[in-house]
Amino acid sequence: MKNVSVIGAGTMGNGIAHVFAQSGFTVTLIDVNPSQLQRAMDTINKNLDRQLTKGTITEDQKKSTLANITTTSDVAIGVQSAELVVEAATENITLKLEIFKQIDLFAPSGCILATNTSSISITKIAATTKRPELVIGMHFMNPVPVMKLVEIINGYATKKEVTETIVALSKQLGKIPCTVNDYPGFIANRILMPMINEAIYSLFEGVAGVEEIDTVMKLGMAHPMGPLQLADFIGLDVCLSILRVLHEGFGNPKYAPCPLLVNMVTAGNLGAKSGEGFYVYTAGSKELVVSNSFK
Repeated sequence: MKNVSVIGAGTMGNGIAHVFAQSGFTVTLIDVNPSQLQRAMDTINKNLDRQLTKGTITEDQKKSTLANITTTSDVAIGVQSAELVVEAATENITLKLEIFKQIDLFAPSGCILATNTSSISITKIAATTKRPELVIGMHFMNPVPVMKLVEIINGYATKKEVTETIVALSKQLGKIPCTVNDYPGFIANRILMPMINEAIYSLFEGVAGVEEIDTVMKLGMAHPMGPLQLADFIGLDVCLSILRVLHEGFGNPKYAPCPLLVNMVTAGNLGAKSGEGFYVYTAGSKELVVSNSFK
């Protein structure tokens, strides 16, 4: 396998394109927004420069990585030679189903179709295609060039050979694959999101403040980042979306999103990407400043 197409040029998509290209794959990065494609290439270039400064790659490796990536806004053209398509669009079920209908139509018959979804049913996505046995979850962690884990999710119809191929491919990228089955949230978010939600409930109920909650988890549980800061980093809208998938999928009230989280997303305070969540994010500053809403 040499030809990989990545759909979606946002944070996850450009990271996925980066690691495949750096591992010698020919990558087509696809996004309907041409300006997003340019931003993605700029981000990949900056991340490669960071690796160059750290001495983890050479100048020749940087050049070959960039040379391995082409971009297009045309899905039909972008997937026509693909052996693997990795969808990394926004965590929206309607959008993902529409994308999979398109790539099923235009990708070669033997092409494996993977999704980077963090919570949406692989079986449901696969059912929109005529090749459900070739559909699989390939959930990378953010930031993709740094994080080692890839959560491999089998849909109901996913062939064993497809799983084996994706596991081997993940190892080829220098990642550590963990194979799980298709139930809401899989493993990563089934465990992570209730923890984040409970941290938000603790703040909502006045048990402790933002800094205190994050400090307890960092110093007491050896987490590199507190759950509220992590929620900001993931995106509060994404956290809310995943919790709703868990709540709907299991029908269990323990997954119900905290009203504070719902209100923050409604207000547009989405975390780092919007400039404010539980903390305030100032361009060029790494200092964590608690939002005035929680002081």
